[in-house]
Amino acid sequence: MEPLPVVWFIAIAVLWTGYLLLEGFDLGVGMHMIFSTRSERDRRVMLNTIGPVWDGNEVWLITAGAAMFAAFPAWYAALFSTLYVPLTITLVGLIIRAVGIEYRGKLHTERWRTLWTWMIGLGSLIVAFCVGAALALTSTGLPLDANGDRVGGPFVWLTLPAVLGGLAVVGFALLHSATFLGLKADGPVRERAGRFAGRWAPLCLVPAAAWAILVQVEHGGSPLSWTFLALAVVAAVAGWIAARARREGFAFLGFAGFGLFGVGAIFAGMFPLVLPSTVDAAFDLTVWNAANGPYTLGVMTVVAAVSLPVILLYQAWSYWIFRKRVTPGMIPEVHIVLPAVLRAH
Repeated sequence: MEPLPVVWFIAIAVLWTGYLLLEGFDLGVGMHMIFSTRSERDRRVMLNTIGPVWDGNEVWLITAGAAMFAAFPAWYAALFSTLYVPLTITLVGLIIRAVGIEYRGKLHTERWRTLWTWMIGLGSLIVAFCVGAALALTSTGLPLDANGDRVGGPFVWLTLPAVLGGLAVVGFALLHSATFLGLKADGPVRERAGRFAGRWAPLCLVPAAAWAILVQVEHGGSPLSWTFLALAVVAAVAGWIAARARREGFAFLGFAGFGLFGVGAIFAGMFPLVLPSTVDAAFDLTVWNAANGPYTLGVMTVVAAVSLPVILLYQAWSYWIFRKRVTPGMIPEVHIVLPAVLRAH
């Protein structure tokens, strides 16, 4: 048994976990901007909590997709071609969200700010739901033939597991971001985030728990995956208790632990499958038949061993530099800078 395919399966699981944990609170903050407050100052506080890190967090998504492409080209080809429609929608969501973050403060009008607030919120919702749907389908199966091609129409992916996975990531992002705002914001934003986490934590986490259990039932599970699932439940309960007690740091760690162990339970439960076929089990893609050659995996391992620690250190440094809370007093009054030719008149 070649060890490198297993190593890269674990690496891809880690990359997706990093994306869901880091980008998860970015996406959740974007959604909270729609319904948690109508105050412009509070929305600016929320946006400033993720301002220094949101684009760096998106790198985890790109890296996870690139690792799948390089290490398991058959997995990448079958998944991305079958999910062409939702992945295109995801791309649209990423674009309007990024444009919204950058453009929201360019004009000082209520209509302009409202437009881009909704673009940020809806873009975040679209990305969270579609990414969750894609990950749920790669863990539960798609209709693939012997060549890894889709069997059925362009919306054959829209199944109950896809909806469950989408709701799971949306719910987790909303809860995870609430505890993040409790750590990074102050004032009314902090208070509302604390109330949300303490009140809605169970409802937010039910879809994710159901998804993890579904994977164990469908694929038989393993001692490791069931252990991860048990640890996820313990972490969720601890996070909820801490959230209700307004112990924000422990709440954040508890729900982050739920995400960490929950994703671990899903990937451990589906191993050695990477993309099951719902047409015939003989068409399943596994760690062994979807992997690239040993030479390619070997080169990738060396490159990752050298570059990944540097990337992690740099990202950790950026979080450390911007570690202080964002308070309402830090948000300056809106001002309009006129071009020199207009000031002269």
